[in-house]
Amino acid sequence: MAFRKLIRERFFPHIWCPGCGHGIVLNALLHTVNELELDKSSLCMVSGIGCSARISGYVDFHSMHTMHGRALACATGLKLTKPSLNVFVPMGDGDATAIGGNHFIHACRRNIDLTAIIFNNRIYGMTGGQYSPLSGEGILATTAPYRSIDPAFDIVELALGAGATFVARSTAFHVKELGGILKKAIQHKGISVVEVLVQCPTYFGRKNKIGGPVELLEYFRDNTAPLGTKKLDENPALIARGVFRDEARPEYCEEYAKIIARAQG
Repeated sequence: MAFRKLIRERFFPHIWCPGCGHGIVLNALLHTVNELELDKSSLCMVSGIGCSARISGYVDFHSMHTMHGRALACATGLKLTKPSLNVFVPMGDGDATAIGGNHFIHACRRNIDLTAIIFNNRIYGMTGGQYSPLSGEGILATTAPYRSIDPAFDIVELALGAGATFVARSTAFHVKELGGILKKAIQHKGISVVEVLVQCPTYFGRKNKIGGPVELLEYFRDNTAPLGTKKLDENPALIARGVFRDEARPEYCEEYAKIIARAQG
């Protein structure tokens, strides 16, 4: 398997629950990096705290396991210091939209050249199944035993509104599609936000009586549709998948380098 050189095999088997979707996303990312033939010395993964953050321990890249919600802030500092790096920032519900929400909107606004991958399992899986800003209304969780009344963030709309220049969504079911989106995201010059709907059978699926990993994956299959398709036009209630924005705008590190040059005369 060609991409085995990209993982730290000594840390396997992984700690994720059986049926978790995070390993599917890791697999898609490794295949994409391998296909692009990126030099390992040019790669860095920066993560915070949570189930998704553990990914940084499994890849044989440069990696930083940082504070909860501060992955994007640390990645911004890293990228400004060494702009030549390809920086990946895997985040969960909290890292991206709760404690890390402020960093998320400003990373999008600045258009710094990072690939932000948001694992949306609609629950806090590592700390006991609390509801999150992505859970939505009517969801059962350990901190919402009578169901949540909070509306959920729409990650795509949030990223678009904050000015991200590449915004996309896929699921753990649509693996080939996810790989293609990740490839475009990595090659994009600027902030790339990729939301991935992933299954959490341990807390979300079981608590809400949706089922196990198979049923959750079938939910993604049956309740999503690609942008621009007749299926989505006929049923707007479906969750749209695909690339919502891919545009060019000056990249932050390059603009910052111009400031330095002007200051130095």
